[in-house]
Amino acid sequence: MTQQPPFVNALLDGRVDWLRQERLTDGTPYLLSPTFRYDVDLNDFFRSAVMAQRAPLTQQGYARDLAAFLSFLWSARGRRSWRDASEADHLAYLVWRRQDPAGPRVSGATWDREVAAVNQFYRWALQAGHVQAHPIPQTSRRPLPAGAGWAGSRTLDEQRPATYSHDGVRDRVAWLPPAAYRAWRDVGLRGYGPDGLPRPGFRGRWATRNALFSDLMVRTGLRLQEQSALTTFEVPPGGGAASGYRRFWLPAAIAKGASARWVYVPGGVLGDLHEYLTIDRAAVVAEAQADGRYWRVRRPLVVEDPARPVVARAGVARSVDVARLGPGERRRLLVEGECGLEPAALWLGEQGWPITMSRWKGVFAEGNDRCRAAGLAAHCHPHMLRHSFAVVTLEQLQRGHLAALGELTAAQRGQYTRIFGDPLDWVRRRLGHRSVVTTQIYLHALAELEMETRTALVPDGWEDPREPAVLGMAGQDEASW
Repeated sequence: MTQQPPFVNALLDGRVDWLRQERLTDGTPYLLSPTFRYDVDLNDFFRSAVMAQRAPLTQQGYARDLAAFLSFLWSARGRRSWRDASEADHLAYLVWRRQDPAGPRVSGATWDREVAAVNQFYRWALQAGHVQAHPIPQTSRRPLPAGAGWAGSRTLDEQRPATYSHDGVRDRVAWLPPAAYRAWRDVGLRGYGPDGLPRPGFRGRWATRNALFSDLMVRTGLRLQEQSALTTFEVPPGGGAASGYRRFWLPAAIAKGASARWVYVPGGVLGDLHEYLTIDRAAVVAEAQADGRYWRVRRPLVVEDPARPVVARAGVARSVDVARLGPGERRRLLVEGECGLEPAALWLGEQGWPITMSRWKGVFAEGNDRCRAAGLAAHCHPHMLRHSFAVVTLEQLQRGHLAALGELTAAQRGQYTRIFGDPLDWVRRRLGHRSVVTTQIYLHALAELEMETRTALVPDGWEDPREPAVLGMAGQDEASW
């Protein structure tokens, strides 16, 4: 008889001690069964070595995709346990998710993401001895050609899910040209009309802040998770000039994949940032301080000296640099200032608290609604601004790169490239990609842009432009042949 897994059937009085004993960190996802039971073996996956190094958002995505498959086992496969899942269950899930008329008909890219999450879970469960077989059929990887970099060491022995889609579109990039972006920002976030004039009745106290957040993202290529986790310590000092760039270091603790890097901020955007700090942000901080809100933060992390961004933890001899704090810790990071405590977070809401990622997504959704109501055919989401930065920057760099190389000799071109590098690699480093292969998707966007430019030169009409009389004479000549 199979031994029953351990469950936690109720919230125990000692749950806090248990969480501390099990070393569960804040934000670690967990799954409950349809009967609200906590399976210890199942949830150990989120504390495993394979998940410990992943970003919180990635962990949450894995949890959602795994929960969807386990819910399918329960509701459509006779309340089957995750321990007993078979290849037939996975194939039935594939049919329902992608082919069943009553199913969601998800895209190839979505299905591939879901399969990757479930596959990772069952690989771990198989190794841990929780299951006897892997429910996802596997196939051998194809070996890559020599010289393919770190990926070239893969062998035929490595396995991958055999049910990955063949229609996952990865080369299509949605982006906005600068003029289209400005139109979307002005109408969707700043409350202007399509005519460029302020719209009567628009109530947007935070229009300037929201537009600034959008401008910073489209001009730096930061991810939503990275930009929303910034603190005032990351903001470069103001230089006074509206031109040029200033840079700040994006720490690995908040960069996706620990891709720490320099981020370059245009002078105009930096000036707007400092204006936001001294006006809008300062106003909500003062109001919250007067109300004593920041004294209510649970387990706060406090920087006592604003000139030295270091947190001294209570009861701990060592101090921690702010750059080592993750997004969750930064949300409860406070700074001791002249007027009392205030958040270190850069982006604050009306009540003076850090703005969540979900709220920023809501800001973009509301902007899309305003554009739709104004009759403007523009749609945008946060990651599209990152794509826009990449495509526009790559196009401008390549144009300047080719112009510079055209004036040089072969030897000078080689030296120029060694000094200034390749435009694609420069964009790769600015985006925080580990491999230039990932950045190459933007070359496809440029190729499409070139194709659109060339097709614009092709006339729409295919009819013969000559006069009808001439056509008639030509017809007579042809008939006389």
